Order: sequence, then structure tokens, then C-alpha cells
Amino acid sequence: MGEFVRLEVADGIGTIRLDRPPVNAMHDQLTSELADAAGAAADAGIRAVILYGGEKAFAAGADIGNMAEAGYAEMALRSGRLQAAMGLIAGLGKPVIAAITGYALGGGLELALAADFRVAGENARLGQPEILLGVIPGAGGTQRLPRLVGPSRAKDLIFTGRTVRAAEAHAIGLVDLVAPDASVYQAALSLAQRYAAGPALALRAAKQAIDFGLGVDLATGLELERVQFAALFGTQDQRAGMRSFLENGPGKATFTGR
Repeated sequence: MGEFVRLEVADGIGTIRLDRPPVNAMHDQLTSELADAAGAAADAGIRAVILYGGEKAFAAGADIGNMAEAGYAEMALRSGRLQAAMGLIAGLGKPVIAAITGYALGGGLELALAADFRVAGENARLGQPEILLGVIPGAGGTQRLPRLVGPSRAKDLIFTGRTVRAAEAHAIGLVDLVAPDASVYQAALSLAQRYAAGPALALRAAKQAIDFGLGVDLATGLELERVQFAALFGTQDQRAGMRSFLENGPGKATFTGR
């Protein structure tokens, strides 16, 4: 357990909890602890992951005071470490859900973009305000955001640095679900529980096929899908799922993740 980031596990669901008051500003130590938590969350006993910053704020971006006087060489290294941490989150072979309260700005939004799904509180504010500081997003915002909401909408958010409320974020596909502020974590937990009960190996294969397939041509993506599909016929979950379907109908199988 780190000073600012901890992994809490209950009933097969891991919660990566950011805890650096008042707004979970991201600095080098938090980045390092985030990477450590992502590594621990790769454990096979964890079937789904929630990213959560607490009731007041998800993460309000980088700690500007720690970077205002930094030079190129320093920031090249620091941004590399931050991108690597985000990559570990995005690369988890299981469903990852960001539970967003308060602010998700800059690096905070980039952390949410590394998740598979985003649940936002009604009063949440999301944005990439880096342009207002004379820079651009450096932890995935220029790449993951346009893949999620399209290039024009991403350019609007990045070029202006404006923040959007949860309703607009939902309308443009930036978040998947809006919930009352007090219920954000519970809404994310309900999603996680749904996925955690599924076949872990098939969920991992589906996630990899989608994520890697988005970066290649269609023919390569189809081949990736075919290989992943066929490989699942060597799993116990495939046999349990199909046997249950034949005997009891759809949706009644119990999966073990093997």
C-alpha cells in the first residue's frame, strides 16, 4: 500500500484508490504508486478494477507546482513514467471502470481514459486544460480522447481547454453513465460485479481483440479475433458455458476463470 494510492480488494473486485488531498494532484510519487497498484491489480484473483479518487475529486490533474520550472530532459522522463503508468492501467486484462466525482482534469482525465468505462457524478467536471498552460496533454489525451469521442470533439476540448459537465460528457460519449454524486462508486461497483461474474479469460480476449484491433488494419484485426476465439476452446469456462447453455439455457453458467 502506497502513501497516496492503495489497492483494496473485496469479492474479486479491486479498487485502486487515489488519496492525495485535496484533489489528488498527480506527481512523481503518486505516478509510481499508481503503476505499482496496476501491477498488483493484474492478479488473477481480481476479476474487475475500479479507479476511484474519493467522494470529492477523481484527480484534478498534474501538480503544476512540481513542473512549472522543469526543463525538456526532466519532463521527457517524467511524462514517460506517467504514460507507462497509464499503459499499465489500460493494459489490464480485465474490465476497468473509472468512478469520477468532482474533477477529472488533465492527467486525471487521462487516467479515466485508460479505463474501459467511465461513470461520472452529476456535478463532475472533465477536461484537458493543458493548452491554457501553454502545453498539450502528455499522458494519452491526444490519442485516447479522439479514439473515444472522435477527432473533432477531441480537438475542441484540447484546443480550448474547456471543461464539460457530466451531461455533455455523456452526450459526446466521454462517459458511459451519469449517477448522483453520492452513488458514483456504487454505480461503478454494480458494473464491476456484472463483469466479475463473467468468464475472465474470454473477457481478457475480447478486450485485447478490441484494443489491439483498433490500431491495425481490418484484416489483421480479424485474424487477431480468430486466434483469440479459437484459443478459448482450450478453457474450462468455454466448456462450462456451452454445457450450461445446452442443459439450462443461456445466461446460467458459473465461470471459474480457467
